[in-house]
Amino acid sequence: MSRKPKKRVQEEISILFVLCILEWVWAPYTCHGRRPIFFRSVSILYRSGLIKMRETIRSVATSLILILFVAFAARMIFLWDQQRKVPPGVLQIVAFENETGNIAQALAQGKGFSSVFRRDTGPTAWLAPVYPMLIAGLFKIFGIFTLRSFFAAAFLNIAFSTAACVPIFYAGKRIAGLGVASGAAWLWAVFPNAVIIPFEWIWDTCLSALLAATILWATLKLAESQRLRDWCVYGLLWGFTLMTNPALGSLLPLLLGWAAYRARRQGKQDLWKPALALGVVILCCLPWTVRNYVQFHRFVPLRSNFPFELWIGNNEIFDLHAVNAPMRITRYEEIREYTQLGENAFLQKKWEEATKFIRAHPGLELQLTGKRFVANWTGLETPLKSFRETDSSLARGILLANVLAALGALLGIVTLCKGRRAFAFPVAVFPVVFPCVYYITHASLRYRHAIDPVVLLLTAIAISVGVRFLAGKKEPRVNPT
Repeated sequence: MSRKPKKRVQEEISILFVLCILEWVWAPYTCHGRRPIFFRSVSILYRSGLIKMRETIRSVATSLILILFVAFAARMIFLWDQQRKVPPGVLQIVAFENETGNIAQALAQGKGFSSVFRRDTGPTAWLAPVYPMLIAGLFKIFGIFTLRSFFAAAFLNIAFSTAACVPIFYAGKRIAGLGVASGAAWLWAVFPNAVIIPFEWIWDTCLSALLAATILWATLKLAESQRLRDWCVYGLLWGFTLMTNPALGSLLPLLLGWAAYRARRQGKQDLWKPALALGVVILCCLPWTVRNYVQFHRFVPLRSNFPFELWIGNNEIFDLHAVNAPMRITRYEEIREYTQLGENAFLQKKWEEATKFIRAHPGLELQLTGKRFVANWTGLETPLKSFRETDSSLARGILLANVLAALGALLGIVTLCKGRRAFAFPVAVFPVVFPCVYYITHASLRYRHAIDPVVLLLTAIAISVGVRFLAGKKEPRVNPT
């Protein structure tokens, strides 16, 4: 059947609307208030037209293809707008002036996984290998520190960030239905952090967000699976994730344990399948761990930089009463010390200094932890003061978006726990457990970005419950299995 022209459809709706008004006017003059059959029929047709229109709007609003298109377009537009404001020479150099770019350069030049600070300091385990290897591949294709390499890396980040809509959509659908699923995906599509970071940081941040969302979706599905293949694939997913962002490893025992508990509770399997999944994870990481032991003669399972990150957030600079404390940390000074001592001795020194500072300043450490907590969820240690003082509408928008996301995540967790939902635990562990490592080191929105898709899923759940409460509807019962 051919579709009616848009203009004709609009005319028919207008006619139905007029007839509906005539019906309402005519009703008092009919016998016993009964409306003529003609007008009642027209009213039914009109209402059915509205229902169809509502269904059309709903199908469009919940279209994953449309959400992906908007997410991709938003990130590409931001990239196009920002690259016009930055000289090409700056983009091709400054964007790669970090540990990822330095290691990728060494890989592309055939020096191996080394030179973390762009000096020939030998092998390193400062970072996990996946993302530097991806950037090294781009350097091989498009040239080292070229504008084409930057755009290729930014496009890769945009692709990862856009693709995160898919797992968060299906995880939301499994937890709370299509409305929450599409709401979470829409929030991720237009979330300021998710739009900005693919351009701002040539790092594993966007890939980590995609992997974290995929892990949540896979965990929910795995709890219902009896197939051995699914548990092996889950292990492979975790192995790749740990080789990309080891910080997500804090979630592995909790999520794998929950999936095993759910599956066993439903009488679907014994514990050997989860054990097999864990074995696959270990096998994925084993070659890299062996390589690190051979190079550094000590156990470095994934990456080695934790002592330095701990020291960055816990050193004498934060003690206002310290004698002969440095005024600031300079990159030049740290690189010089690293070059002189080597990676093993440098990190051992930073570990001793950081742990000594923590033991000597318990009260100050508590204050710093509180500031890091605020910074993790708002982006700033003093969000209210910064909101008042800044003249940038963009900065205020980002700050407000992150505050609302944090509150939404909290309300979402409360909603799931209050309803005793079966899926409360695997969703809640992301915002509750993952940031803990940054509460004791140093916090940034970039570090939290890995779990932002899950944070926005919780926000969508909270919004859904709030909307239904305002509309006077009971919250729909979610499938507990």
